[in-house]
Amino acid sequence: MTARVRKLIGGAGLMAFLAGYIWAATAISDHLPDNMVVKLIFFAVVGIGWGVPILPLLSWMNRGK
Repeated sequence: MTARVRKLIGGAGLMAFLAGYIWAATAISDHLPDNMVVKLIFFAVVGIGWGVPILPLLSWMNRGK
């Protein structure tokens, strides 16, 4: 598989993952208590945490020829 095709597939997968991740984060945030500190901590963790699951995809995208 060429690097160009690998990056095209990975980019589409990345966009799909992020759309689902954002949807899940906002759906979960609707069920949090109405406390600013709780929401601040939740969104800080969620905002940083999206990068960890996509590391294997980014590694796969940059591998190869």
